[in-house]
Amino acid sequence: MTTPMTPADLYRHGLRLLVEKDIPGWVDLWDEDGVLEFPFAPQGWPARLEGKTAVGDYMRHYPDHVDVHDFPDVKIHQTTAAETIVVEMRGVGRLVETDTPYDMTYIAVVTVKDGLITSYRDYWNPLAVSQPGADFAGAN
Repeated sequence: MTTPMTPADLYRHGLRLLVEKDIPGWVDLWDEDGVLEFPFAPQGWPARLEGKTAVGDYMRHYPDHVDVHDFPDVKIHQTTAAETIVVEMRGVGRLVETDTPYDMTYIAVVTVKDGLITSYRDYWNPLAVSQPGADFAGAN
């Protein structure tokens, strides 16, 4: 029997999948009932996605809009709950529609149980989506 990845290892693996544009692989890291929340979501954007299918539907077109090249400066902090981590990071790349630079700072609170993401609260900057080409989720 293999030991599931630690939450930090699972998270780093997920970042590699996003850089590789492997959205189905990234979605496979989710529990069927996992919840993705965006506490700072602007008007017209989803604040909460419930279930792996909803997360997959939301992320499916991400690479068509944001071409992420790297996640530099990833800092993962362990909490007093072994299954929960807090992540500080940057995502850099380009916006596909306008071919302009993309540089977003994120803070995420992620809970992993039995090797799968059950909760992901993504605290990203809602002002960044006012850039042309960054509004991919606003169309949902």
